[in-house]
Amino acid sequence: MRASAIHSAEDARRLARRRLPWMVFDYIDGAAGTEVGATRNRAALDAMTLRPRILRDVSDRSLSTSVFGTPAQRPFGIAPMGMCNLAAPGADLMLARLAARYSIPLGVSTVASTPMEEMIETAQGNAWFQLYFSGDGAGTFKLAERARDAGYETLVLTVDVPEVGRRPRELRHGFTMPFRIGPRQFLDFALHPRWSLSALAKGRPQMANFHMAGYSFDRTESRAKASWDTLARLRDMWSGNLVVKGVLDAEDAVALKEAGVDAIQVSSHGARQLDSAPTPISALSDIRQAVGAEYPLFFDSGLRSGEDALKALVRGADFVFFGRILQFAIAAGAEAGLQQLWEVLSEETSIALAQIGATSVAAAKAGSKV
Repeated sequence: MRASAIHSAEDARRLARRRLPWMVFDYIDGAAGTEVGATRNRAALDAMTLRPRILRDVSDRSLSTSVFGTPAQRPFGIAPMGMCNLAAPGADLMLARLAARYSIPLGVSTVASTPMEEMIETAQGNAWFQLYFSGDGAGTFKLAERARDAGYETLVLTVDVPEVGRRPRELRHGFTMPFRIGPRQFLDFALHPRWSLSALAKGRPQMANFHMAGYSFDRTESRAKASWDTLARLRDMWSGNLVVKGVLDAEDAVALKEAGVDAIQVSSHGARQLDSAPTPISALSDIRQAVGAEYPLFFDSGLRSGEDALKALVRGADFVFFGRILQFAIAAGAEAGLQQLWEVLSEETSIALAQIGATSVAAAKAGSKV
């Protein structure tokens, strides 16, 4: 019943808000500071328009594309998200199975609830490992080596978290990983028994990638020591595709291109880091102009619909990623909810292509005027 009630990302969010403990919902939904940045991101996307065209034969449309030369059935994938199993037990693997079905990249977070080896196996190879630099970097490079050994061909270095942003909604609930259960949290869980009982049955979500010798992870540990030298070391040791995620400045983008990075992901971390950051959709155009037409650019942050995805694509992105709305769909309706929202996003994109007189994303980009 819950899955069939999802007709938009907002439906999924509304249903998830009912089901999830307040602490968990606000962890997924929250943003940095006063959340003005998140509001500004949404307003910038809403203000963008697409150019309708008429009397073109758009009866035969395709959402297929390719990423790093690999075919993908959709022009959008799954952004790396930490602790997805908070949305529902097994959420990580639901996302991995979705990636396998549609041959789209699944971002496997450093702080995933499921080991990276199980994720790429379930995703049938359609997985990219997202890497955080942390502390002195020793553990970071161990994780990169482990990802390489597990068969990952694409590494995504996230660079917009020198320090974890202050997210007041998390702080008000006393959100920590692992959970510290006090009276307030106990009441929160008690008032959401369905989630609490399923979580109790499956066990508390863990940061699964840190169960290895000589490495521990503190979510709040400073990541401020990362530098261009760090990037150079990583480029030297990683022979596969190297993506740098969290870029909003054109000068930085040019420097990354010159440093041998294979692609850039324009992102504000879903507005979870710097409340005053520019809107990613606005930065995308400047970065595309700076790096040239052929350089691979990816995009995430704030996308809520197929039309949003198409806006980013015609603005200069080669591929885009959805994030927290997928967790909301899982919280609302488990794997059926995720599939339902994915079909909604696919249909929204296909219909938007028809409305602008295009039969593919490539055609839309070629003829775009926004």
